[in-house]
Amino acid sequence: MGSQGGFGQSKEFLELVKSIGESRSKAEEDRIVLHEIETLKRRITEPDIPKRKMKEYIIRLVYIEMLGHNASFGYIHAVKMTHDDSLLLKRTGYLAVTLFLNEDHDLIILIVNTIQKDLKSDNFLVVCAALNAVCKLINEETIPAVLPQVVELLCHPKEAVRKKAIMALHRFYQRSPSVVTHLVTNFRKKLCDNDPGVMGATLCPLFDLILIDVNSHKDLVSSFVNILKQVAERRLPKSYDYHQTPAPFIQIKLLKILALLGNGDKQSSGQMYTIIGDIMRRSDTTTNIGNAILYECICCVSSIHPNPKLFTAAADAIAKLLKSDVHNLRYMGIDALGRLIRISPEIAEQHQLAVIDCLEDPDDTLKRKTFELLYKMTKSSNVEVIVERMIEYMISINDYHYKTEIASRCVELAEQYAPTNHWFIQTMNKVFQHAGDLVNPKVAHNLMRLIAEGFGDDDDDDDAEDTQLRSSAVESYLRIMGEPKLASTFLQVICWVLGEYGIADGKYSASYISGKLCDVAETHPSDDTVKAYAVTALMKVCSFEKAAGRKIDMLPEFQSLMESLTASHSTDLQQRAYELQAFITLDPDAINNIMPFDASCEEIEIDKSLSLVNGYIEKSLKDGAQPYIPEQERSGSLNINNFKTQDASSHSLKFVAYEVPKPVIPRMPPKVLSSAELVPEPDPFYQREVHRSPSVGSISDTQQLRLRLDGVQKKWGQPSTTGPSTSEPESYLVNGSSEVEVSEEKQKLAGLLFGGISSRGEKKQSQSGGQTKGSKVPRNVADQTGQVKPGLDLLDSGSSVASSSSSMVDPFKQLEGLLLDTSHKAPDFMCINSDTCNQNQNHDGSSDGSSNLNNRVGPLITKGPNLKEALGKDALVRQMGVTPTTQNPNLFKDLLR
Repeated sequence: MGSQGGFGQSKEFLELVKSIGESRSKAEEDRIVLHEIETLKRRITEPDIPKRKMKEYIIRLVYIEMLGHNASFGYIHAVKMTHDDSLLLKRTGYLAVTLFLNEDHDLIILIVNTIQKDLKSDNFLVVCAALNAVCKLINEETIPAVLPQVVELLCHPKEAVRKKAIMALHRFYQRSPSVVTHLVTNFRKKLCDNDPGVMGATLCPLFDLILIDVNSHKDLVSSFVNILKQVAERRLPKSYDYHQTPAPFIQIKLLKILALLGNGDKQSSGQMYTIIGDIMRRSDTTTNIGNAILYECICCVSSIHPNPKLFTAAADAIAKLLKSDVHNLRYMGIDALGRLIRISPEIAEQHQLAVIDCLEDPDDTLKRKTFELLYKMTKSSNVEVIVERMIEYMISINDYHYKTEIASRCVELAEQYAPTNHWFIQTMNKVFQHAGDLVNPKVAHNLMRLIAEGFGDDDDDDDAEDTQLRSSAVESYLRIMGEPKLASTFLQVICWVLGEYGIADGKYSASYISGKLCDVAETHPSDDTVKAYAVTALMKVCSFEKAAGRKIDMLPEFQSLMESLTASHSTDLQQRAYELQAFITLDPDAINNIMPFDASCEEIEIDKSLSLVNGYIEKSLKDGAQPYIPEQERSGSLNINNFKTQDASSHSLKFVAYEVPKPVIPRMPPKVLSSAELVPEPDPFYQREVHRSPSVGSISDTQQLRLRLDGVQKKWGQPSTTGPSTSEPESYLVNGSSEVEVSEEKQKLAGLLFGGISSRGEKKQSQSGGQTKGSKVPRNVADQTGQVKPGLDLLDSGSSVASSSSSMVDPFKQLEGLLLDTSHKAPDFMCINSDTCNQNQNHDGSSDGSSNLNNRVGPLITKGPNLKEALGKDALVRQMGVTPTTQNPNLFKDLLR
């Protein structure tokens, strides 16, 4: 057809399909497809592409996607094609979009408007194409946008539109059941549609609704029976026949629905018996579709209320299926037989030979289905044969998943139908040996519990059987321990059984069992769980031996094992080893109380009140111990004042703030000694070591940054010739006494207050104009060459300076060149007035000598800036991390910025 121009495709596209079909490897196929992708990327973006060409490009994109490659670059062109007015292009676009996009794709929003418009089209083919896209692309969020239009299409004159509308609503129900719950009545109405296709489409949503709620649809039983009767009587058009069977898929769906409605309901089942019998008689067993209907009838018979005639007819039909040479039919017969066994187990006896034949069939699928049937039909009389065949099959397969399932089924059947204790132990050994670690750990615990509890009650005969069971287990495990590659779970069971019952019957000595357990621990050095079970079993053997009054024989391997475990990296093994060593040293009575014999199944009574410590508690309370406070009361949720013997304040939260510590007020001596005033000197780190007399109060770092002038002689000027030696720049003298050292904290405070002096040139100029005759030039004033000379100590408390008023120079005249505005009067920033001075003294903590301060100061200074405010600014900017810009900045100039 391609060579004759079929499908209307170009020769290039046909060559592409041919080359891909003839490719000999996946690499060659990928090379061809990648070349095609590059070609389509280039051509699909060209302008003014004919619609016929674009349609072919979209089909080629679909072909690329089918081969597993990415064609997302052309998705948008497929979306655009759905907007075309041509029916052929629109259907092609919808087909491509439904294949390209999923319901959560970002391009879905571009198609919703087109779908809404096409659902209203007059051309029913366009409506059908839109409904097909609705089933595939509309998600839960966009359902409300198209739901009203889809509901309207249920009454469309064309049966194809009505059928697709039912399918769309069914899809909506699967995505969001709450959206279409109110439309259940529409499904019921369409069940009576004149067109069989619409009726058949309605069966699918009704089946889902019946699965959820059977009782609300019981009234539809008669309707379903009538429909099934009409179908069976061939009242439907011939177009619905398949291999001369009338509407087989509608029959199968109706039988499934009737099986749900008739389950456990005798009245509803009575309406179905006749039609089900007729269908079983009319079914054509020579075709696959006829056997499918027959199988569905058997399933329906096994589900509804039993009817003897139908049950016999179903058994006969199963016999025919099992005798067939076709594996599929035999598989179907085995499955149908498993369903009937639940109603009547005796029916399996009629087909034993057929089941054995299926069990020996080489077809693995049929064999597995047969084992499922054998599992359902197992009882005490045939358990040995069935379990033996299951274990043989388990050994022959390599499928770990199915091997695990077979092992669990063997264990379950052995626990329920074991004929003898010996057989049970042997069967468990085989399962653990061949299944290994695939056995569920719960199976091992169930086995240990079963051995401990036994099979009987508490009478003497049953106790003898239990003892025999345990002895048989010990003998078999001692024999198996020598085999290699035993599963870890199996070794845990062996260790537990040997520890509990290894020396119970007296057949084996404690030293022999202990040696076997030590061998298990030594041969599995990397398995801490097995070693832990072995150590615990050794503890049990030793305890039972010592409780019986016999001496414990400490084997060399036992001692070496304990030495290695006490140094193990596992804390669990260390604890078990130390407990075993301590356990051996106890007396027999204590051991018998701690670990009684055969007490693994006894319930342990737990005394939650801990009454055994009541005597100790009473004695401790009498000795003055505090009573126990429950946790909820310790948290403060309850009122703990109810406890008379408990101090509530020691356990409750405190919401009162701590007291503020009182500041230490230094005492000033009654007499204020004269001292020199502090004057800043240049220092690269803004710290100065200052010495002062003991008469001055100590300055704390936490106090407010201000000048301490109480007791200090208010005198600015140059030292006289009779002053102290200039070779002591870091100290000052008090009335001719020796120098006093200043602490580091005070040096720091001085550095914060007096970080530097004015520039050297300005100070030299101001000092040269106001210096008196015979006075010395300070050492930190620059000379004519611009070099800085060593600074001179400006703290001078000599008597000559104090007595000479002519040598006192106003320091603010030296600073007039640094001030921006000196027209206003400065406030009393150095406590010259008595009121201000008293306030400063009260703040600083000094109390003596303040009345004589005014007699010691010179005349009022009315020039200069507000130095107190400037010092406050300096302290503020230094706390904020602002440092001067030069190495030896001018303090006052820096503050006035």
